[in-house]
Parts: sequence; C-alpha cells; structure tokens
Amino acid sequence: MKMTYFGHSAFRIETGESVILIDPFLTGNPHFKGDVTHATEGVTHILLSHGHSDHVGDTIEIAKRTGAKVVGTFELVQWLKSKGVETIEPANTGGTVKFGDFSVTLTQAFHSSASIEENGRITYLGMPNGLVLHFADGQSVYHMGDTDIFGDMALIEELHHPRIGLVPIGDRLTMGAAVAALACRRYFNFETIIPLHWGTMPILDPSPDAFIEAMEDEASQVRLPEIGVPFDI
Repeated sequence: MKMTYFGHSAFRIETGESVILIDPFLTGNPHFKGDVTHATEGVTHILLSHGHSDHVGDTIEIAKRTGAKVVGTFELVQWLKSKGVETIEPANTGGTVKFGDFSVTLTQAFHSSASIEENGRITYLGMPNGLVLHFADGQSVYHMGDTDIFGDMALIEELHHPRIGLVPIGDRLTMGAAVAALACRRYFNFETIIPLHWGTMPILDPSPDAFIEAMEDEASQVRLPEIGVPFDI
C-alpha cells in the first residue's frame, strides 16, 4: 500500500484497484506545495470525516473532474450533491460501505460539522466521524478525523484492530499532543502512527515534537512522512 500525506488531514492511499483521498484540503493548505490535478490523478474514492472547509477542501472540483465516489455522512454528501457532485455514497456512524478491494466504516468523533456559506448562513452537515479502512491485503487504517479522546476508542480497537493510526494532535480544534498520545497508548495497538492537523493554522501546535515526546517509550511508532512524497507502508 502506498500513502501520501498532503499536510493537515489530507491523505492519498493507493491499493489494488483503488486510489483514495481522505479529507482533500489542498487549495489553501499551506503545507501542500504541489499541483492539485497531479496530486489527485486517478482518484476513485473520496472519504470525508466531516463538513468543515479544511476537510471537504477540493472535494467538489475533484469529484466533478474524476468521477470519484464520495463517501461521508448522509447530510454531508447530500449537500455535496446539491453542489454538483454526481456520485455519492451516503453512510452514517457505525455503518460500513464496501468496495472492490476495501471497505470504510464511519466511527464516532467528538467535534462538529457544518459549512459557512457565502451569505454567512451556517449549514448543518450531520455528525462528524472517524474513518476505519480495511483493505483486501489485510491492512487497516484508522483516520480519526477531528476529535477529542473518548473511552469508546477501546471499542474501535476491539472491533477493527487498526494497525495504522492517523491521529490529530494540534490542540484547540482537536486533541492536543499529550491527550492524543494518551489515546494512542491506552486504547490502541498501532504499528504506525502518523500525526496530523498540526502547523497549518496559527492556533495549532506548530510541530509534532510535543506529541513524540508524550509517546515516551512508544515514540518509535510515530512516522513523519515528507509532505507530498509517496511512501510504502
């Protein structure tokens, strides 16, 4: 499986028949220096954790250009359909959507989800979610979305046994470093942890350093991929 981290919460995952984008905030993402069209070439699926603009990102443009299927909570994908996205896969917390070589299950997340329209109107876009991906080759990924720690993370581990954790650490809008490290160490048996949602806004922690320190003797699990550069995992 090949992954590319684009900064903030945005990932590209290539496996088998599928090319998956998660929370493709590329335009306006200060960590992303590439070309949006090139970065999203061949995309077959777009998975969204929630409806904030720094996660929906370029979804509408990418979906229209590529025909990618967009997966997300019911209200969010219906809103995207009203914006011209043709192929949607509505789901909700606890539900699983299956494709040829992977499935995605929506988990709970402690956050919010809405769009601020041009006229200032706030549109509710359903509950926020985490995303658990299971692949035909046995790999499993848990993208936590934007969330605080919660005790039922233990159930996510019990039900899904994710081996790769994509974990928000930036504080203010999600867990901070110490709490994110506690979540990883107490509730999960990750083999690889990639910290996300840091350094892209002035109010977020500028680096993963505090998170790595808080991971203590499990810091070797943390991987810091070069932004925009594909890597095998």
